[in-house]
Amino acid sequence: MKNKIRELISCYQDMDKPLFYITMFLFIYGLFNIVTASSSEAVIRYEKSLFYYFFRQLIMILGGVFISLFIISRDTKKYTLPAIGSFLCITVCILYLFLYGTFHKGAQNWLTIGPITFQPSEFFKPIMIVCLSLIFEKTRKKLRNKKKTPYDIIGVILVVGLFNSVIIFLEKDLGTMLILVIIFLVMFLSSPALKKYKTKTMIFLFIVGLCSLLVIQNLKGYILSEEQMARFNFINPCKNYLEGGYQICNAYIAINNGGLFGLGIGKSQQKYSYIPEPHTDMVFAIIAEEQGLIRSSIILIAYAVILYRILDLSSKATTLRGKYICLGVATYIFSHVMINLGGLFGILPLTGVPLPFLSYGGSFTLSLIISLALVQRVHIENKREKIVI
Repeated sequence: MKNKIRELISCYQDMDKPLFYITMFLFIYGLFNIVTASSSEAVIRYEKSLFYYFFRQLIMILGGVFISLFIISRDTKKYTLPAIGSFLCITVCILYLFLYGTFHKGAQNWLTIGPITFQPSEFFKPIMIVCLSLIFEKTRKKLRNKKKTPYDIIGVILVVGLFNSVIIFLEKDLGTMLILVIIFLVMFLSSPALKKYKTKTMIFLFIVGLCSLLVIQNLKGYILSEEQMARFNFINPCKNYLEGGYQICNAYIAINNGGLFGLGIGKSQQKYSYIPEPHTDMVFAIIAEEQGLIRSSIILIAYAVILYRILDLSSKATTLRGKYICLGVATYIFSHVMINLGGLFGILPLTGVPLPFLSYGGSFTLSLIISLALVQRVHIENKREKIVI
């Protein structure tokens, strides 16, 4: 027991402190912001305590911290078996939902086991990142073989990166599917594989994807559901208020009401029935309304610092697996920020993707903490490797 405590203390000393403190601050900030953002939902709509969502989110954060202690104290060399086991378990869950799941908010992506309800696809993000990173490291020589095309390795990579993404798309969870595909593409295109293999694979994926969409169109008569198509009314959303634009339009109103300095904490007007569930994917609009453009912009700066430090660590990683773990996590966080804020500002379709650190959501919060713990573990190994040298 004493040895484990000493190891955890040693891990803390070797962590990336700026990254740790910034992420910890954002989690705490987001936790308290959930209280004000969810007040109308908790008290008025569901007749719960003002701190109902606060305590639920706090439990998830504490659970994530507990899991992260295990991750940062375990060498990434030993991740293979846990990664394979986790991949198989989550794949079974996703397939089960596809076959027997029920729709919730237009998507078939929530699994209930007893009193616990979670979203398996959220946990697949860090699992996929770790699996791909380990595959790239273990098969680097084969991927760079100029004489023999490594079809078997590329096939495994495609299955790990895209099989569950396709199932999730069929479950009508477009936002999660997009993020998984973005993570996969960034990791694969930067992988050790030779350029000619990457080019052939991308052409193959384009042809298969196009044919699959044509088959879906012929079988169903549509590719995206009416609810998903309504999300594409993001250009001039206030003119399409009753046809899918009401959520973005009300977000515009919230941001405009906030001005430079905000209406004050707890004084948001749009969270009262205008923006549905404002503590989830539209939380930034409430922050901007209550705290103003200047203070809410600090969040964007914090995101930039986090991404810079993770990408810098990726470039300095002493192992190939460490490099791709950090690259994958940086892509994961950036994709969530880009798609969430892009939808909020009317640049991209609104897909219901949570905003890192700030949105309420147990599965996403656990997944994000696990991903950050993976990054910290890579930093710990880098630092210790340099000390040994």
